[in-house]
Amino acid sequence: MEHNLYQQLILDHNKNPHNYGDLDPYSHKSEGYNPLCGDHLWIKLLLAEDKQTIEKIAFKGQCCAISKASASLMTKTMVGKTPAEVKTLFALFRELVLDQTPPEQLKSRLGKLIVFEGIKRYPSRIKCVLLAWYTVIAALEHQKTAESESQY
Repeated sequence: MEHNLYQQLILDHNKNPHNYGDLDPYSHKSEGYNPLCGDHLWIKLLLAEDKQTIEKIAFKGQCCAISKASASLMTKTMVGKTPAEVKTLFALFRELVLDQTPPEQLKSRLGKLIVFEGIKRYPSRIKCVLLAWYTVIAALEHQKTAESESQY
């Protein structure tokens, strides 16, 4: 039953993604590309005036359901976080999808992002689920592009 709920959450975020569209003004941006399946997205974010937290974040592009749902849930989670918190969250999420840490240990820290725990059963989709994450990290590090193919 829980697996079906997770699948529904992914489908919902694909059909009605949060923070999908353009963002202007923005302080950081990056473009992500997954040559394996053709996912291509752009992430823009705006740091708050104090430069300490993400005030707004948005993504757009042409990507598969998994990639779009991941970007949607990720951007929803990023608002109010510092760049350091984003990097920590990315490390935890990456551990989850690469099956490096048991999900029980990550559930409280990842919240709804735990929905992607099952992606490890589909290795070819891991790059799809991680693309938005690599792209937001690239944006925070002022890199113009991120490519999932070379990342893991």
